[in-house]
Amino acid sequence: MPANKYALLRYRIIDRCLTNPGKPFPTKEELRLACEEALYGSDGEHISISTIEKDLWAMRNEADLGYYAPIEYHRDERGYHYTEDGYSINDIQLNDDDLDAIRFATKTLIQFRELPIFQQFDQALGKIADRLEVSPNLDPEGVDKHVQFESTPHAAGSEHLGPLLHAIRAHHPISLTYLKFTDTPTESNYVLDPYLLKEYRNRWYLLGWDPGRGHIRTFGCDRIRGIAVDDTQKFQVQPSFDARNYFEHAMGITVLGDGTPEDVAFLCDPLLAKYLTSQPLHHSQSMDLDEEGQVTVRLKVMPTFELLQWLQAHASELTLLHPESIRRSMVDNLQNALERQKISGP
Repeated sequence: MPANKYALLRYRIIDRCLTNPGKPFPTKEELRLACEEALYGSDGEHISISTIEKDLWAMRNEADLGYYAPIEYHRDERGYHYTEDGYSINDIQLNDDDLDAIRFATKTLIQFRELPIFQQFDQALGKIADRLEVSPNLDPEGVDKHVQFESTPHAAGSEHLGPLLHAIRAHHPISLTYLKFTDTPTESNYVLDPYLLKEYRNRWYLLGWDPGRGHIRTFGCDRIRGIAVDDTQKFQVQPSFDARNYFEHAMGITVLGDGTPEDVAFLCDPLLAKYLTSQPLHHSQSMDLDEEGQVTVRLKVMPTFELLQWLQAHASELTLLHPESIRRSMVDNLQNALERQKISGP
């Protein structure tokens, strides 16, 4: 066992001695003997007084431990004690902000506990959740009394995340059986170099290099019908691919190959402007207010389906200025939608 783990065990033993009401004010020698007996038994290794002195100093002062234990020597009793009644390093020394952060993080993680890739952490998540519920210091009524979290549905295709992540990390090519969304769904087979897993709107997507076509393709994990990982082969990631920057000019999951981003601008109503101020559409977003009180929103993004979908959803609240190609697509789609909603007379 590494020395630092031995030290952590000694701290627990010292804490137990200092909080023992049956034998208060232990001396350094008594602390030394207690640690020695607990760790090594009567015939094991010896612990020096200097080690106990270092442990006492660390428990008082070591910032990484965070105990800042109130340990002092009592001259009259000729032994050590905690100056704060009821103190123990086993107590959770957290402020309200720390506790709220733990509650929020735990509630968020627990939503994903059913996904296969996270099930290895299920026991740990369960322990944290139980601790949050039963400990009086951690609000026994739970954060649900004051905060409602959105329930994340089980994502179809999540059973593939484990083998895909293994192949990505190990740089093993894969053979993929994939069901396309068409009028007559058909299965197709692909050989890919898997690069990245990405979540978007509660769905998982695989990005991989298609050697046959010479570009990166995107596959919805919910449509994957089979995966075979070739552990005997290794691939090299294309130098042009950078996972951190690949989606720099994208809104959503679609990236238009080597396409260049376009300048998108639209006038928007004041209410929509307030929404976009609090939650920008994209990191490139800028907003200008003219003398007449009109707000112009500008983006530098690729003209993707996700962008068009958002613009159409808010068509009654904005006026698209450019590019003209997207404006024409919006008009055509909205006209088609209007035609579909017309009700024929009797």
